[in-house]
Amino acid sequence: MATESRQIKIVDTTLRDGEQTQGVSFSPEEKLNIAKALLELLKVDRIEVASARISEGEKAAVAEIIRWAETAGLADRVEVLGFVDYKRSVDWIRDTGGRVINLLAKGSENHCVNQLKKSLTQHVGDIKKTINYAHKQGMKVNIYLEDWSNGYRDNPDYVYELMNRLQDLGIEHFMLPDTLGVLTPDEVYNDLTDMIRRFPACRFDFHPHNDYGLGTANAVMAVKAGVASVHCTLNCLGERAGNASLAEVAVNLKDQMGMKLGINESHLVLLSQMVESFSGKRVADNAPIIGADVFTQTSGIHADGDKKGGLYQTKLTPERFSRRRSYALGKMSGKASLQKNLEKMDISLSPENLEKVLKRVVELGDEKKSITSDDLPFIIAEVLESKDYHHIELVNCSITSGLDLESTASIRLLIQGEEIRTSGIGNGGFDAFMNAIAKVLKKYDVSLPKLVDFEVRIPRGGRTNALTEATIAWEMAGRIYTTRGIHFNQVFAAINATMRMLNILLHRLEKMK
Repeated sequence: MATESRQIKIVDTTLRDGEQTQGVSFSPEEKLNIAKALLELLKVDRIEVASARISEGEKAAVAEIIRWAETAGLADRVEVLGFVDYKRSVDWIRDTGGRVINLLAKGSENHCVNQLKKSLTQHVGDIKKTINYAHKQGMKVNIYLEDWSNGYRDNPDYVYELMNRLQDLGIEHFMLPDTLGVLTPDEVYNDLTDMIRRFPACRFDFHPHNDYGLGTANAVMAVKAGVASVHCTLNCLGERAGNASLAEVAVNLKDQMGMKLGINESHLVLLSQMVESFSGKRVADNAPIIGADVFTQTSGIHADGDKKGGLYQTKLTPERFSRRRSYALGKMSGKASLQKNLEKMDISLSPENLEKVLKRVVELGDEKKSITSDDLPFIIAEVLESKDYHHIELVNCSITSGLDLESTASIRLLIQGEEIRTSGIGNGGFDAFMNAIAKVLKKYDVSLPKLVDFEVRIPRGGRTNALTEATIAWEMAGRIYTTRGIHFNQVFAAINATMRMLNILLHRLEKMK
């Protein structure tokens, strides 16, 4: 999108508008930590931290933020929403040490007449009184024209007249909200272009909402129209469908429009995770920039393209955001995906073993399981240990367990081409399986080896859905054999290890004949 490059200011309103998200209420300490991170780490240009007159607790939280901001020389960049109520909001903000009030005025005739029950002249009179009082207290004043998008659409003459009466009152920023998120990108561009042309001496902010999923697109079009600042929240927090995502807006303005921003984008994910933790609102794994999966290649062909010269890469590189690209392992994996993960772990395999490991990865992926690079050592160990004996094969197995009930195992086996069905009962699923196997082996006059040791472990990280490795030591003819099995179910991991042992046992017996 061709446009003239210029400096765009980012205004974060996570601590005010974002806190209107259903179920979100930041503690004073959380507010302070988010404010610090926004201004010092992410380096946004301004932050809106609260609404006046909410509560004494909110007042104390704002005061704490202001005290810190003063020591950091950032107090002029901390703003508080206030209302057209003459002294009340101004005094509340003054008591916190606040220096900037964002005054909430009515930007639509509908709100002015039907909510305030006042004429434009009456409303402007009240606004002037509040602004004059704020200026006397040494405060800077910005002004929201609430419901501006509907106001401009329904009766632009009301908006023009409101602006005519306010433009010479020493207002720093005129903040134009799409309060209900109703505008299309074309409307944003046309409406803001008109406002900027009519009032060239005024500085305009755009405050989008995301009700139609157009928050980011509308922010981009607002900048194209000429606004100086855009309002966003972290993680798209906000009432209803939320506000425009700060991460999305910042990256689009930089990459798609060539705009200059003061944002330190390497901290975007850190801030997102902080707000996710404090708010309790989980970020979608596929959320642009900040989602857990957005720099993960799943398709093998994409991994192959990256290997052959970054064929599937764009400006949107993970390193910009202090992240790394990863290559998912599963049924869609190819050799390139597997090799990328092996390279990261400094593991090399022969072409033959690479094929074997890939086959096992795809088999596990077919079970709709998530496989990570942490699981690879288990898979490699299992595959490379295999002697590919096929004397006995487990065709099917069903384990049933219950609290204070014996477990049962129903199994179907192939032994030298013969299908056998049997069942067993035991103290736990694995014990039931072993008892069922013992029945089968008894028919062939074969005894189970002695189980010497049994170890189950999962990769580091503590995922409850992690791949499980079962390592079992068996005593056969005075010698210890160790077999391992892997599965996402602990019992079946042990069963896989047992099947490997049975094949070794039957192979030994076959050789002795």
